[in-house]
Amino acid sequence: MHYLLEKSTEWFDMESMWSDFGYTVIRIAAILVVGRILIWILHKSVNRIVIDRASKRPPNQARRMTTVGKLMKNVTSYVIYFIAGMLTLSEIGLDLGPLLAGAGVVGIAIGFGAQSLVKDILTGFFIIMEDQFAVGDVIQTGTFKGTVEMIGLRTTRIQSWTGEIHIVPNSTIGAVTNFSVSNSLAVLDVSLAYDADIEHATRIITETMHELKSENVVKEPEVLGIVSLESSAVTIRIIAECLPNTQTTVARLMNKVVKEAFDHHGIKMPYPKIVTFKNSIEGA
Repeated sequence: MHYLLEKSTEWFDMESMWSDFGYTVIRIAAILVVGRILIWILHKSVNRIVIDRASKRPPNQARRMTTVGKLMKNVTSYVIYFIAGMLTLSEIGLDLGPLLAGAGVVGIAIGFGAQSLVKDILTGFFIIMEDQFAVGDVIQTGTFKGTVEMIGLRTTRIQSWTGEIHIVPNSTIGAVTNFSVSNSLAVLDVSLAYDADIEHATRIITETMHELKSENVVKEPEVLGIVSLESSAVTIRIIAECLPNTQTTVARLMNKVVKEAFDHHGIKMPYPKIVTFKNSIEGA
């Protein structure tokens, strides 16, 4: 017992060991602090170079720059965390050579078993680099339609207009319809009864569209004329160029003002009619 106590005292009194331990702790703390400082500097640089300049760009370029800026910040954080982790392990005394070699072998094995994950990451990278869509765009891919909330290297998050969140793996994203890139077209088909004055109704529609006021309308709506003759109605088509993804709102407004104009001028709209014939049989 006395021998163990004596050895323990000698061990605690080893000045060189505690000196090395203290230097190791200081170096690890310095690595972590420098890593955090580098991440802070790089994030600030990305904000200054990318995100701050996005406000001075056209909307399409601004969305892309914001998305790329967030991706750059995530990538730089992961890289610095990895380097700091490797340096910390080296300070502890682990030999990084065999560790990295083993990590390479494990990485190859995981790559064969996680091909869908690799495909997700590659697809996400090309989505961002090719600017197929950006955060804030309204898109439709497959059966999912909504606003893009997040584009990651593995998944894309889409929020539908009713509030549901769809998390879609990037590798499953095929054909994409982007409703936020260019101006949209609101199309309105107005049905008139056959006994209505078509010329008068067309003139009223034209005047009504000329007075249409909406911040979403880019150009004055255009009355194309008669596009079809149905069994009980004459159909007149109106089109209006409007801001991206606002065609539904503009079409509802056009419906409202046309209905009010027709009511005001007494223009008839078609409704189902039933005509019955009654034959009288003599001698019955």
